[in-house]
Amino acid sequence: MLSVGLCCVGVSAYAQAPEQNISPARHGNLAAAQAAITEAYNLTIRAQVVNQGRLGGHGERAKELLREASEELKAAAVTLNAEERY
Repeated sequence: MLSVGLCCVGVSAYAQAPEQNISPARHGNLAAAQAAITEAYNLTIRAQVVNQGRLGGHGERAKELLREASEELKAAAVTLNAEERY
């Protein structure tokens, strides 16, 4: 039963992964930072699975913050685009 629960946690977590939606051609550093966030998010999921979800809610909170960070980077790219700074 535990493995089924962990499987479901992993599937739902991937469904909410941070988006990679910054153009590397326009904003190379921001896109690279967003890719690093996605990697950190995926490693957090792996840590949750390996530790059978016993991270005291900190893994979920970390993933939430990573999603927020990715959204902030996208907002920065949108701001630069609006100012026609590429």
